[in-house]
Amino acid sequence: MEKILIVDDEAFIRENLERIIAEDGYRPLSTDDPEHAIRIVAEEDISLVLLDLNLGSSSGLDVLRSMREVDPDILVIIITGYGTVESAVEALKIGAYDYIKKPFKADAIHLIVKLALEAQNLRRKVRRLSKDSDGINMVGNSPALLQIFRQIREVAKHESATVLITGDSGTGKELVAQAIHNLSPRNEKPFVEINCGSLPYNLLESELFGHERGAFTDAKNRKIGLFEEADHGTIFLDEIGEMDLSLQVKLLRVLEDRKIRRLGGNRNIDINVRIVAATNAELKEAIEHKEFREDLYYRLNVFPIHIPPLRERREDIPILLEYFLQRFSKEFNRSMKGFSRDALDLMMRYHWPGNVRELRNVVERICIMHNVEKIQPAQLPREIWGEAPQSEMPFNCEIPPEGIVLDDVVCQVEKELVEKAFKITGGNVAKTARLLNVPRGTLRYKLEKYQLGPDL
Repeated sequence: MEKILIVDDEAFIRENLERIIAEDGYRPLSTDDPEHAIRIVAEEDISLVLLDLNLGSSSGLDVLRSMREVDPDILVIIITGYGTVESAVEALKIGAYDYIKKPFKADAIHLIVKLALEAQNLRRKVRRLSKDSDGINMVGNSPALLQIFRQIREVAKHESATVLITGDSGTGKELVAQAIHNLSPRNEKPFVEINCGSLPYNLLESELFGHERGAFTDAKNRKIGLFEEADHGTIFLDEIGEMDLSLQVKLLRVLEDRKIRRLGGNRNIDINVRIVAATNAELKEAIEHKEFREDLYYRLNVFPIHIPPLRERREDIPILLEYFLQRFSKEFNRSMKGFSRDALDLMMRYHWPGNVRELRNVVERICIMHNVEKIQPAQLPREIWGEAPQSEMPFNCEIPPEGIVLDDVVCQVEKELVEKAFKITGGNVAKTARLLNVPRGTLRYKLEKYQLGPDL
């Protein structure tokens, strides 16, 4: 049972908060003594503190600072009167999670405590996953990703097994390859990677196998190829499906004989490397179209690992968002504490065609452009909203010579925005009202006025 500490010098407020907290199944602890509160944080496993800013002769800001010295990760919600909102904002800068003003309603306490504990649990999960990754620099706890972690750990033990990683662009195929190397007995030897689609045939051949001096016009010196550089280590051949057919023949020979020959050379060189390949292409279709060798496919596909797209493992999205937000908030010196419920709903609904790479870029862009405590829908990129191009919106309509009926245009704009928000929230009236910042009653009136509803 999670423990929540209440620190307030007014007995009736402590009693009310204890009752509200207990209703949600948490164990409330309370005190009016700041020093006692700090001792409780030091001695007990406290999940959340509700801290009044005005504690008689003591300042809640000083208590907050002391609590964070004892436990830097302690989650604190400030309770403040109307006249001390500026102090509450100062508390947020020190490290408080949020604040609530007196007089408060029970529903508000239920909601803010629930959201705060969800955010805290998410942060702890991110830290635990990062700590337990054991050389796997990937974040998530979906069943699909946990299965991939198991596959990585198993194949890493067998240092000669060839691995073929498949998945859409941006899913993290290079991270899987690196993890296999990190967890293998080869981890102290080189990890060499190359994108097979980034170079034309002759340059890729030289990069992989090297060449002797005079092998071709510009070969003025001997060049050691990547297979030799990776000796006793791992070579990662990304986008293997883009490799030229004639070069596929040479790669097949390497897999069969574990020998290479430099361009222009007259002797074979023994190599000892693990080959990990990856592709976002359907290799079986490429085989049918004579664009990929079937025998090479089966040589590579000894141990297949498939990474599903992010839209098929949506339970990883909140953890990834929290992970990248922590990372980029620190990098850009921001004080962001998470995503609002509406912003998170939009992120969960988005289809993420660019997968984890796109999600990472979105969070980085938000941290560059904004510095807010809670990221709101307004801070999200346009594609997350699923908005129509600006030219489709009536805001940009031109006024014809004969003029317009202003009320009609305003109604048209209002209807389109309400309809769009209603679709974004999946028909949830409460969420739509929050998204548009209008009371529920007002929203219901507009839904009836424009004959909008669940059938959208």
